Amino acid sequence: MDLSDLIARNAAFTPDKVALRFEGNTLTYAQFDARIAQAARALKSECGVTRGDRVAILSLNRPDYLVLLYACARLGVMLVPMNFRLAVAEQMFILSDAAVKVLFVEQTFADVIAPLREQLPEAKIVGLDFAPENGLAFDALLKRANGDGRNPHVDLQAPLLIVYTSGTTGRPKGAMLRQEALLWNGVMSQHMHGLTSDDHILTVLPFFHVGGLNIQTTPALHHGATVTIHARFAPDTTLEAFAEDRPTLTVLVPATILAVTSHPAWATTDLSSLKAISTGSQIVPQDLIDRITTRGVPVLQVYGSTETCPVAVYTRLGGDLSRDGSTGLPGLWCEAKVIDDDGVEVATGAAGEIVVRGPNVFFEYWGNAEATHDALHDGWFRTGDIATRDADGYFFVQDRKKNMIISGGENIYAAEIERVLLEHPDVADCGVVGRPDPKWDEVPVAYVICRDGAAPRADVLTAHVQAQLARFKVPRDFIFVSELPRTALGKVQHFRLKQMAEKP
Repeated sequence: MDLSDLIARNAAFTPDKVALRFEGNTLTYAQFDARIAQAARALKSECGVTRGDRVAILSLNRPDYLVLLYACARLGVMLVPMNFRLAVAEQMFILSDAAVKVLFVEQTFADVIAPLREQLPEAKIVGLDFAPENGLAFDALLKRANGDGRNPHVDLQAPLLIVYTSGTTGRPKGAMLRQEALLWNGVMSQHMHGLTSDDHILTVLPFFHVGGLNIQTTPALHHGATVTIHARFAPDTTLEAFAEDRPTLTVLVPATILAVTSHPAWATTDLSSLKAISTGSQIVPQDLIDRITTRGVPVLQVYGSTETCPVAVYTRLGGDLSRDGSTGLPGLWCEAKVIDDDGVEVATGAAGEIVVRGPNVFFEYWGNAEATHDALHDGWFRTGDIATRDADGYFFVQDRKKNMIISGGENIYAAEIERVLLEHPDVADCGVVGRPDPKWDEVPVAYVICRDGAAPRADVLTAHVQAQLARFKVPRDFIFVSELPRTALGKVQHFRLKQMAEKP
């Protein structure tokens, strides 16, 4: 069996059940399965794709994104989801690094076609919503398909996804996930959400990120549920979907929670269909969680990364949600622990690095043996994230290890300072990094976005932080900015702030 067989089995059990909803159109499980089969035949017969080849997609969310995912699973081909927010040069690095054989692209992102044809002239280009010059539109390609759409020796051990990380330490790395990683990730999502075929998922996060693709979307399809897809997130359309489409589950990251809960319609939107809202991707401020729970909707937290598919640690529906700041317990089908620099598990309450092991974890970085060796130790993935665990085993994520500032021999976690700054009424957002210092090696500096109409002075913020944290943790400088560099999911890119801080 391969992962596409789960869609085929659901099509056999409930052929007329709606699998996907998108922009007023629906695709039943029978139609979804048929389109997957046709796409697999087209990839094999018309594009010459064979087992182990790479196929990339550069697109907003759309049903055919998922069609291609499962068609690749059927053939033993690897899908490379492309971040549409990257510059063309960054996209070209990924396409070249993965040596893609076919690129499926929306017309909006057609700027990548010319450089791709120059650097990878053998790569085929298929337009998802248009017919590119010297190329085919996807629907035309499907009509030309023939053959069986299968390759030998394809099973759940076959690699399926190469997902490139955000590159916080330099060039992005392609984390390789087997089909079984998505299978077991889906089992843990089912456990986390109490997911059944009766659920209705609203997906607004981008599919190029494992959070948008795998926290709820693919698990829902594996369990025969319905998924409503939004091409991209917008707070007004998300709120309209809550009221009109009546989803039972959705995933929002802190940046999208802030946008939705700050919208004028938030207070009056009917949320009664929602069993829960899941969140993660970074430390989630309690204020944002409270905005949702005061409307009567539970908030579930999930911790993970690209390399863990991403579900690894989570709180679950019906479980203990009373521990403020906790991301929960290790998932049903993976292990997680907190270790020191020598690889020894730390005592309760002590801070250390999170490591994760299980069938959901990636098995290597594409073409990067050195990075793979650094990240995987006896099957344990070293996440680079800092956490503590309480006496009951619940995780409390503190910070990225790489965001740790060492000043005069003292470890300073940037997230601790950011948390305190965000409690000041004049601070809308912030990012803290270390700046080289001749005496202390590093000192913390803070980049601050002020709330509308506010103009806090640096000495006021200094006093605010100093009242709650040790003196050596107080930022030496407060740099007021209008925006912060962010990833596609709204996380502050501390490495870019660090580059800014190091400039003379």
